Amino acid sequence: MTQLLLSIHILAGTVALFCSALSVLSEKGKQLHVFSGRAYFWCMAIIFLTAMPMSVIKNNLFLFLIAIFSFYLAFAGMRFARNRKGVATTFDWIAVALMILSGLGMWILAAIYFSSNNSQYIVLVVFGFLAMALGYIDLRSYRDETATGKERISRHLTNMLGGTIAVVTAVLVVNPPFEPEWVWWVLPTAAITPVIFRWNKKVLNS
Repeated sequence: MTQLLLSIHILAGTVALFCSALSVLSEKGKQLHVFSGRAYFWCMAIIFLTAMPMSVIKNNLFLFLIAIFSFYLAFAGMRFARNRKGVATTFDWIAVALMILSGLGMWILAAIYFSSNNSQYIVLVVFGFLAMALGYIDLRSYRDETATGKERISRHLTNMLGGTIAVVTAVLVVNPPFEPEWVWWVLPTAAITPVIFRWNKKVLNS
């Protein structure tokens, strides 16, 4: 059962990476961009639905929290793309609450890892901060109903590329070429985050 879930998980991750690249490189708002973005979302949904039972079977809280974090980014990215009025639904509120709670969970687990000299605590500190920061920004936009126009596009861009970071990270950490492993967990975040900031600046100032 676990092997089947893992095979589906890997296949979905591979397709998600391809669709993400296609969406980024295609002209925004056009048919190819929309199609590849939707395909990316559904691949992320499959990744989430396979990661959750695997995390339970393996009793892996780390994977459980990362799965919530990764899928939220794709979910929120898709919601901001489609929700032009900026009014949050019950699903949006539940999702953003889970995102923030996953960040808190990562910090708690980071403290446990730190006390046991597990260097993966660094990954949990970084991803926990991102989960709570991104979750809070989305929460504020839902509360104030500001996610319209350029702000909506900015939130869509940030979350979708954040999900892309998660997919790239998953690929890199399967067989890291050298230690420490935590470097490969945070490298995509360090490399792609400046791109997200630059694109956001371009969108908001256009």
